[in-house]
Amino acid sequence: MTKKKIDNKNRKLFANSKIGFTLVSIILGLLVGAIVLAFAGYNPIDAYINLIQGVFKSPRNIGWAIVNSTPIILTGLGVCFAFQTGLFNMGAEGQFIIGSTIGFLFGYLLNLPPVIHVILTIIVAILAGLIYGGLAGFIKAKFGIHEVISTIMLNWIAFYFQNFIVYRYQKPNSMSTFDINDSAKVTLVHGAAKKFDGFFGQFFKAPIHLGIILAIICVVLVWFVLNKTSLGYKLKAVGLNREASIYGGINANNKIIQSMAISGALCSLAGVTQVMGYTYSLPLLSAMENFGFDGLAVSLLASNNPIGCIFSGLFLGSLKYAGSNLQRAMGVPSELISIIIGTIILFTAIPLIFKIIKAKLRKRGNK
Repeated sequence: MTKKKIDNKNRKLFANSKIGFTLVSIILGLLVGAIVLAFAGYNPIDAYINLIQGVFKSPRNIGWAIVNSTPIILTGLGVCFAFQTGLFNMGAEGQFIIGSTIGFLFGYLLNLPPVIHVILTIIVAILAGLIYGGLAGFIKAKFGIHEVISTIMLNWIAFYFQNFIVYRYQKPNSMSTFDINDSAKVTLVHGAAKKFDGFFGQFFKAPIHLGIILAIICVVLVWFVLNKTSLGYKLKAVGLNREASIYGGINANNKIIQSMAISGALCSLAGVTQVMGYTYSLPLLSAMENFGFDGLAVSLLASNNPIGCIFSGLFLGSLKYAGSNLQRAMGVPSELISIIIGTIILFTAIPLIFKIIKAKLRKRGNK
């Protein structure tokens, strides 16, 4: 057996072990959720049946599950990209907000032909996220300030920036802005519910928009960049061992900035497509909306695999959407769904925790 065949076999075994562990984590999370439901006085079997029905009961529900999953697939992909360079992007939420705020400003203030308006707004929002994410990377590379600290601070700057814009363009007697112009909206098929019968007629009653297509395209592009280009090789080399990569001639600081910038651009794309395809306006924020923090969960559940972000994003997005159905059907508090999701992520993160502890113990042993 050649070395190449052995490497391919090992790679497949590693991938299968990750998938298997993720499935085990989901099952354990659901079991813990069942125990919590039982202690709270609810029938766990009925609850999970209602959860499944909340997504698959009708094509419209499937459509809504996809709408809820779209932004967190993109923010999860952004977090995943940063992870490849050994960076923990806690700023996905702020980068999402920057994307949605810039998207609103260009969508509302400009009057352009539809295609040009859409393309320009998306490009500008992506550039804004690129700069905002790159800023955190620059702070890390130039001053050595940990990206977790800088990105958390940048989240709050973005938070108050959005509220400032909302106050500036607030709709009378409302807690949100005016809607963006129709030329900037990216609903996938206008009036689709009237154009189709049967499954698709019901499916497109949910506001399916361009974001899901862009998310899939971005997943493919990120996978290609990370696995088939020299840039991806260098980014992962910095993530695996920064000192060794510098010794090998890689400009580690440059790669840190690039990684955070691309991560920010992906999270910003999530924000701009959300406002252009679904909400059409900006709400006055009283707390974070958690699209970025849910992206962290998506990336962890996907074991930081770009392709896996599609499936973990759809799973978590569907679970959160179905949680509202569970609340209506059985009166189960939506917070219980958050407990289930949190437990699943906890089980998923256990190997990472042991890996960090093992690395620290090895480092201490070498000293």
